[in-house]
Amino acid sequence: MIDRRFYLIWACIAASVAVAEMLGQAPSSRPVTHDSILGVQESDTRIRTHVTLVNTPVTVLNEEGQLVYDLDAEDFRLMDNGVRQRITHLDLGNNPLSLVIVIETSSRIEPLLPEIRKTGIVFSDTVIGPQDEAAVVGFNDSVDTLLDFTTNRDQVLETMDRLNGGGGRARLFDAMATGIEMLNRLQPEPTVDLPERRRVMIVMSEVTDVGSENQLGAVLKRAQLSNVAIYCVGISRTLAEWKAPSNEIMPKIVPEGIFPQPNLPGSIQDPETKATRYGYGNLINLMKNVKSQFSHTLEIAASRTGGQYIETFKGKSIQNAVDKIGGELHSQYSLAYEPTGTKPTGYHVIHVYVDRANLKVRARPGYYVSPPEK
Repeated sequence: MIDRRFYLIWACIAASVAVAEMLGQAPSSRPVTHDSILGVQESDTRIRTHVTLVNTPVTVLNEEGQLVYDLDAEDFRLMDNGVRQRITHLDLGNNPLSLVIVIETSSRIEPLLPEIRKTGIVFSDTVIGPQDEAAVVGFNDSVDTLLDFTTNRDQVLETMDRLNGGGGRARLFDAMATGIEMLNRLQPEPTVDLPERRRVMIVMSEVTDVGSENQLGAVLKRAQLSNVAIYCVGISRTLAEWKAPSNEIMPKIVPEGIFPQPNLPGSIQDPETKATRYGYGNLINLMKNVKSQFSHTLEIAASRTGGQYIETFKGKSIQNAVDKIGGELHSQYSLAYEPTGTKPTGYHVIHVYVDRANLKVRARPGYYVSPPEK
């Protein structure tokens, strides 16, 4: 009986010591969550709260259009819905990129594919840094992932070299939606110390969408929800036609020098009036007309997401446009903050100012915060 009481007392003492040690020991190692980084204690019984961490890439230019590199966090004023925010993180060009290259490969721009293929070397040498990852999406009648995310720049170059023309449609909005979905699948949860990889999509396309199921407004809202900056290189179909063989632009329905119908009233029979007669018109005037319509879809996508739109209509090469975008991406300021004093969900308007004279600032105009899932 004495032995049983002894062992029972000993067991109780051992259990008490074990409990005390468990209560006093340091937490076990586990993945760091967004909440724990922000100082919220973990507990199985607590109500979890979602804290939004907003990352805003900002481009700063001087009067000559040159990039400015010597700014500190104190030089910026960042407003979220009119309320000034405290910048918790500033970085200049070092945050790694997750990049989706979206390329039109339709027969509509096929004469320009040789020049588009040459951008592969620009992407591999200038745009994609050592810590960056990139994927390639092509679109025409279909949207195809030509290369999934990789840090191997040679694979990007090889994929661009193999670009081939396809059908006559150009599902631009569907391709952009695919790029955003790919970026969403990749991104790790941001923290205060590591805000996030910058999500970027570079689109090389003509302005026209043909055959997409997605609408531009919905695509841009997804981009804003996902912090995706869209950069656009505008490809002119008229420029493609200009580079095509002349017999592809104006079919010869009669032998050279012969005009099958009478001239237009008050005009002289010559090749230019012949072109007007049969609907081809003066290519110079046609190019001017196209330019007036060109700055629309792609320019809207860039302006709504804080990116840049560059047209390649005035003789600017596609390679130079991609090189310019790469230079900007690696010279941007990344400003991160936790929104305070504003509404928790819905659309937030961002304004970024620099407290120095004669500087131009470009940043995304805003972002969406979705209601928490129930």
